[in-house]
Amino acid sequence: MDEVAVVRVFVGPDGEGGNPLGVVTNGPAVPDARRREVAARLGFSETVFVDDAPLGRVDIHTPTSRLPFAGHPLVGVSWLLRRQGRPVDVLRPPAGQVPTWEEGETTWIRGRVEWASGRRTEQFRTVAEVEALPAPPPGEGWLYAWAWEDEAAGRVRARGFPRRGDGIVEDEATGAAALTLTAGLGRSLVIRQGAASRILTQYHQDGTVALGGRVET
Repeated sequence: MDEVAVVRVFVGPDGEGGNPLGVVTNGPAVPDARRREVAARLGFSETVFVDDAPLGRVDIHTPTSRLPFAGHPLVGVSWLLRRQGRPVDVLRPPAGQVPTWEEGETTWIRGRVEWASGRRTEQFRTVAEVEALPAPPPGEGWLYAWAWEDEAAGRVRARGFPRRGDGIVEDEATGAAALTLTAGLGRSLVIRQGAASRILTQYHQDGTVALGGRVET
């Protein structure tokens, strides 16, 4: 197996934050039966395997499961492939075709709302209430806790809790949950998540949402 590249996805404006992502650039070297083991050993919220770079075919795993779609792995692998001289305009995870592009320092993907199921969002009255939550809060199942920082400007404070028993207590930046929240509110957002990460979203009337952010090594 090739050495795993590690990038930070959805880095904040000050260069802090970002959700670490493992990228196995030679996916075919890792059999399907071993991928969950590799993801668990790396210990990131997600690890992505590049199975066919020219076609953009990728496979996403948490430490315990395979995901048909996830935002931060797709943003991160798109950025990395460009830096390796292997740019793609479309990524192909199991969910379907995901357009991807760059605008300045921001790498974007665009996914469908139905691909981001299984993440419950819960609005809190204030940012302070979100920040005071224990990690993880009581209960089961994926929770995306959020509050308005500035509703008129579309600025949100959020925290993501997988609560799936795999050692990931809090997800620093969660693209699929941001997609779900954007679709539910029907508007584009600037989301401050985790310790210092930032996710940009663009709402579209056709049932898709674009997710964007900075990526760094």
